[in-house]
Amino acid sequence: MSSKKNKLKSIRESQRSYLNRDFNSFRASLTQYGRTFFSDKISDFSENGFAGMMIELNAYVGDVMSYYMDHQFQELDLNQATEPRNIERLIRNTGVKIEGASPAVVDIEFYMEIPAKLVSGEYIPDPFLLPIINAGTKLSSSSGIIFSLTEDLDMGERKFSGSLYASYVTMKTDDSGNPTSFSVMRSGKCVSATTSSETFAIPNRFKPFRTIILKKANVNEVISIIDSEGNEYYEVDSLSQDTVYKRILNLSNDKDDVSESIELIPAPRRFITEASVVTRKTTVRFGGGSALSTDDDIMPDPSDLSLPLYGKRKTLSNFTINPNKLLSTTTLGVAPQNTTLTVIYRHGGGISHNVGEGDIRSVNSLSTKFKKSTSSVNVSSIRSSLEVINRSRAAGGEDAPNINEMRGIAISQRNAQMRIVTREDLIARIYSMPNKFGRVFRVGIRSNPYNPLASMISIVSRDSYGNLSISPDTLKENLKTFLNQSRLISDAADIVDASIINLGISYGVTVSTNANPESVIQKINSNLKNYFQIENFQIGQPIVTTDVVNIIINTQDVVSLVDLKFSNKTGEIGGNNYSDVSMSISSNTSRGIISCPGGSIFEVKFPDDDIVGTQR
Repeated sequence: MSSKKNKLKSIRESQRSYLNRDFNSFRASLTQYGRTFFSDKISDFSENGFAGMMIELNAYVGDVMSYYMDHQFQELDLNQATEPRNIERLIRNTGVKIEGASPAVVDIEFYMEIPAKLVSGEYIPDPFLLPIINAGTKLSSSSGIIFSLTEDLDMGERKFSGSLYASYVTMKTDDSGNPTSFSVMRSGKCVSATTSSETFAIPNRFKPFRTIILKKANVNEVISIIDSEGNEYYEVDSLSQDTVYKRILNLSNDKDDVSESIELIPAPRRFITEASVVTRKTTVRFGGGSALSTDDDIMPDPSDLSLPLYGKRKTLSNFTINPNKLLSTTTLGVAPQNTTLTVIYRHGGGISHNVGEGDIRSVNSLSTKFKKSTSSVNVSSIRSSLEVINRSRAAGGEDAPNINEMRGIAISQRNAQMRIVTREDLIARIYSMPNKFGRVFRVGIRSNPYNPLASMISIVSRDSYGNLSISPDTLKENLKTFLNQSRLISDAADIVDASIINLGISYGVTVSTNANPESVIQKINSNLKNYFQIENFQIGQPIVTTDVVNIIINTQDVVSLVDLKFSNKTGEIGGNNYSDVSMSISSNTSRGIISCPGGSIFEVKFPDDDIVGTQR
C-alpha cells in the first residue's frame, strides 16, 4: 500500500505544472488533477459541488497570484512598466537625469546714456561712470514673462587692447557739435527661470546622506548651497566625484578669445540632485561622512572595519567587516550637521517663454554697482536711462517631458553609458542636455560630405506659438560645450540649423448628397490638422501621400477624392510669414512619397490657412 502511495506521489510531482496563467486554465488543470488522483474519494467535481467550489477558489487564488507575478515582472522592464514611480526608478538607473520644464534663453541688449568725457583729445563715455549691471536684474516681456540676467554685465570692461567690449554711439551734442553723452550698449544672456532662495535648519545630529526637498517644482539649476559657517557645497554627477571644475576669469593676453579658464578644485562638501517625474520636486542628497571626522585617507584603516567577536576565546575565524564603517568616512563627501543651509536655485520654464523678437522691453528690477566716487545724481540719471530690447527671439523653452517622453529618452540612452559612439548615442545626449542650457525641439544627424569622421547635427527650436524657429547661437554654443564632454577624440560634429520647409495642402472632394458640405470640409481639415501637428514630425521625415488620402476618404460622408495638391509656401503670404526655404514638390515626389531633403523638416505652419478643401 505504501509503495502505491509513493508511486502516486512521484507521478503527481512529475505532472505538476506552473505554466497556466488564467482562471480557466487553472480550473481545468485542478479538475483534471482531482479526477486523476482523488476519484476514489470524490465523485462530484461539478461547479455546484463542494469539490468544484474548492477548485474554483484555488483557481482564483492562482489567477490572482499569476497576475501579480506578471505585473511585478513587467515592472522590471522599462518598455512595459506602467507604475510612474517604477518608471522613474528605471529611468534613473539608465543614467538619464530627470528634468522639468526648460527655460528660454535670449541675448538682450542693455542701453545706457553715459556722459561724455574728453580723454587724449577724443570724446568717449566717461569710464568712471560706467556701471556694472548685477546678475539677477529682472526684465519682462509684453506677455509678462520674467527674464533674469545670469551674470554680471560690466559696461566698463575692456579688452586686452584697451578698447571697450561695449559699443557706443553719440546720443547728444552741444552747440559746437561735440558729444555730451553716448548711448552705450552691451548684450547679456538672460533666462526666463525664476530665482528662489530657501533655508534649511540642520540639527546637531549626524545623519549620513541627508536629504532636503526643494519647495518649487521644475528646478533647472541649483546655483549655490552655503551653510551658516560659509562652507560651499558643490553639485556633482555622483557622490564619488571629489573634484569639480570652477570658472575663473582669464586675465592673460588671450582673454579676448577665451574670457574664462577652468580650474580643478577639491569638493569635500558636495551633493547630487534627483528630480521626480511624478511630483516634479527636486531632492538634494549630501554625502555620507562627518565633518568632525579626522579621516584624511581615501579608505579607512582596515583595522577599524572589524566587528568584535565575543565568545571566541579559544578559536578565531576570519574577522567580520562592519559595512557601516565604510559609509561614515568622507569618501562620499561630507553631510551637513548643526548648521543652516541657504539654497539658491532657478526654476520654471515652458514653451510659452519663447517670446518673439523685440518683445522684451521692460525693466522690472535693476541692480547696479557704481564706483564709490559716483554722485547720486549721476547714478539716478544713468539708471533711469536704461533701455533693453531683444534683437532675436527667446528659444530653448520647452514644457516638462511626460513619462512616455522620458521613457523614450532613457531607452535610447540605456546603452550609451554617458559617451557618444553611435548616432543614437549622440541623439540621446543632445535630448538629455540640462535645462539651464536650453533644449532643442528636434535634432537630425547626417554624415558630413566633406569629412568622413564628422557628422552634421541639424537642430530646430520652437517659438512661443509652437511653430518651428531657428535656434539662437547661444543655444548652439551651449550644445557644443555639452557634447564636447562625451565625444570621442577622433570624432567631430558641425551644429547647423535645420531648414524649415512650410507646406500647404489643397484638396477637392465629392460629398454625400445628404451631408452638409461645409461640415464635411471642416471635419477633414480638423483630421488633417491633427495629422500635421509638428509633434508628429522629425527632421528628414518624408510625407506619405497615401496617408493623407486615407484621412480624407475615410472621413464620414466623403464619396471620393477628386484632387490633392501639396505646395511650398515661402516669404509673406496674406499676412503670414513663412520661412525662406523653397523646394520643388514635384521634383521630390516619387511613388507617392514626398522626400524631405537632408537636414530639413516639413511644417504646416498655419493650418487654418494652409489646409484648404473644396467640394466638387
